[in-house]
Amino acid sequence: MHAEPSRKLLVIEDEPSVARQLQWGLGDKYAITVATDAEQVSLALATSTFPVVTLDLGLPPFPNNPTVGLRLLEEGLIPAGTKIIVITGNAEEETAVRAVRLGVSDFCPKPVDLGDLEVLIARAFRMHEIEAAGERQQLASYKNDGFHGMLGTSAIMQTLFAKISRAAATDFSVLISGETGTGKEMIAQTVHRLSGRREKPFIVVNCGAIPEQLIESELFGHEKGAFTGAHCSRKGKFEEAHGGTIFLDEIGELPLAMQVKLLRTLQEATVERIGGRRPIPLSLRIVAATNADLEQAVAAGRFRRDLYYRLNVIPLTAPPLRVRQDDIAIMARHFIEQESKALRLARLTLSSAALAAMNGHLWPGNVRELKNAVRRALATVTGTVIRPADLGLRGPETSEGDAQGIDSLAETRGRAEAEAVRQALTLSGNNITQAARLLSVSRPTLHDLLKKHKITL
Repeated sequence: MHAEPSRKLLVIEDEPSVARQLQWGLGDKYAITVATDAEQVSLALATSTFPVVTLDLGLPPFPNNPTVGLRLLEEGLIPAGTKIIVITGNAEEETAVRAVRLGVSDFCPKPVDLGDLEVLIARAFRMHEIEAAGERQQLASYKNDGFHGMLGTSAIMQTLFAKISRAAATDFSVLISGETGTGKEMIAQTVHRLSGRREKPFIVVNCGAIPEQLIESELFGHEKGAFTGAHCSRKGKFEEAHGGTIFLDEIGELPLAMQVKLLRTLQEATVERIGGRRPIPLSLRIVAATNADLEQAVAAGRFRRDLYYRLNVIPLTAPPLRVRQDDIAIMARHFIEQESKALRLARLTLSSAALAAMNGHLWPGNVRELKNAVRRALATVTGTVIRPADLGLRGPETSEGDAQGIDSLAETRGRAEAEAVRQALTLSGNNITQAARLLSVSRPTLHDLLKKHKITL
C-alpha cells in the first residue's frame, strides 16, 4: 500500500532510532516528513501543510526537558487546527496539562508502541477531517454575512434564529433578555428587518441613558410652551417610530411613573405629548430588552407586573458567549478578516495557544469583548500570528501557584471527546450511524459516549 499524498504527517523527533521506527512502521500509510529541531520544523511548516504532527517535547539544545517543545507550541509555529500528538518520556502531569492547553490533542509515551500510536494518528486525522468539514460548513453559512448579519452556527444560536424568524412574522411585542454584550440590539434589528415593517423606521431608545427629568419628553414629545425652554413642539421617539419598530433597550431602568404612561400608550395605541390635549394614533411594534431579571424586579415592586406581561408576549434570550463555545473561533476569524480589510493589514492567523486561551476564557463582556480583543490584537501583533497576549488573554501555560486551579488531563480530554461527539452529530444531522462512522467508533460505543457526556439528540 502506498501512502496517501493528502495524509501528510510531520514527525518532530531528534532521536534517529525513533524517527526510523515511525518511518518504517507508518510510511506505507502516511507521507512522512521528519524534522529534528526547531529550525527544520519552521522550514517544513513553511513549505507544506500537515493535518497531524507528532512532537517530541525534548528537542535540541535541551533534549532532556520539554522547554523547546513547549516553546514551539507557545509561539504558535504549528498552525491552529493541526492535530498534535506528543511523543515523550516526560510523564509529569503539569507538563501534560500545559501542553493540552497549548493545543495538544493526545499523548503517546516512550518507548513507542506502534500499534497504539497508529490508533492515535488515525483518530487525529479523522478529527481533523471532521473539524475541517465543520469549519467549511460554518464559513459557508457566513458567505451571506451569517443570519442577516448575526453570527453563530452553534445549536443554541440556530434555535434562536428560528425563533427570531417566527417572531418577525407576527406583530406582537418582543422582550429580549441577555447579558451585556450579547447582541440584544442586533436581535431587535433582525426582528424589524424580517418583519412587514422593514421599510419603516427602527428607533432605538436607551431607557437607562436618559435623565429621569427628560425621559417623558424624549419618549412622548411635547407641545410648544409645555414647560420652560419648550420653544417649539417636538415629536417623541414613539411618534418617530410610527409605522415601524421602537426598541426600548434596558427597559428595566424605566422609572415607575413612566411605566404607567408606557402601559397606557401600549393599551390604547396612542401617545399624548406633554402639554397636549389630544391623543395621537400610533401603529408600531414594541421590542424591549433588558440585562436584568424582570421577574425578580416585578416581585420587588420595581417593575409593573401588567407592563411586564404586555411586553413579554414573545420572549427571546441572547445567550452568553461562554455557552456558545462552538462559535468563538469562527467569530474571531470573521472579526479578524473584517477588521484586517478595514485596516488594510496582511492576512493574520490565530495560534493554537490563542485558540486555547479563547476557549478557556469566560468572556464576561460576551461578543463585544471578543470583538474588542480582536481589535486590540490587530493593534499590537507583530508578524502574522496572533498569540494570547495580543488578545489581552493569559496563555494556557500555568504558573506553579496556579497549579491547583488547573483542570486534570482526564477532564481536558473529556471535554475534547464531548466536543468531537457534538461536532460529528452536527455534521451527520444527528444520524447515529453516520456520526459513529465519522468518529471511527461502533454504534454501541457512540451510545455509551452520549450517556457519559449527557448529550441528548
